[in-house]
Amino acid sequence: MTTGIETAIVVEDEPEIAELIRFHLEQMKLRVQIAGSGRRGLVLIKAAPPTVILLDLMLPDLSGLQVCQRVRAATETAATPIIMVTAKGSEADIVAGLEAGADDYVTKPFSPRVLVARVRAALRRVKRESDPGVRADRLSLYDSRLCIDLGRHLVTVDGKPTDLTITEFQLLHYLACRPGFVRTRDQIIAAVHGRNTILSSRTVDVHITAIRRKLGDIGPSIETVRGVGYRFSEVGEREPSFATD
Repeated sequence: MTTGIETAIVVEDEPEIAELIRFHLEQMKLRVQIAGSGRRGLVLIKAAPPTVILLDLMLPDLSGLQVCQRVRAATETAATPIIMVTAKGSEADIVAGLEAGADDYVTKPFSPRVLVARVRAALRRVKRESDPGVRADRLSLYDSRLCIDLGRHLVTVDGKPTDLTITEFQLLHYLACRPGFVRTRDQIIAAVHGRNTILSSRTVDVHITAIRRKLGDIGPSIETVRGVGYRFSEVGEREPSFATD
């Protein structure tokens, strides 16, 4: 936001839950607006694009998936973090939410501490990506034990180069840029090979297995989310540190 004020829009039709979320976000010093329907949420989002959006799936008019898709389709909000907060927690629901463009997914009943942690992670990403001095082509994780240099196409573990294929390198970089965020196999394929590429999910699994082996004891940081896909663990250094000029 150009004003420097971090804002959140909560699209939630249950007043008690909406107010609970508002309370915890305001404790984070966010300015919060609540919308009780999908259409109202879109009106607020268009009028003043927020720093972060918390979105229920089951809404009285437009569904959360429809709202998410429209937010992603608008230039002003295409990159705005969206965290889905919903009672629909099946594997199919999570995959649908992520495929629609959500960055994260929190199921009800939720722990306020977990929700706050997810929002903080989203806000850190916004700040990092808006900093002109930050270079997203180089990052380090796990107290700099793992370093990924996109420009040089180089991965090092404990200072030693690791021999990854082009696909393995791109897949690792894609996951490591967003620790803790789940990526479906289809999202991984689209990010690494392009949306028009047809590959089996098994291909992704094979690449993940190879990357884990090559990373040694850091390999388990690539976690399997059963029935959904993969994520890079938030254990250790919770956010990647990016090189600055």
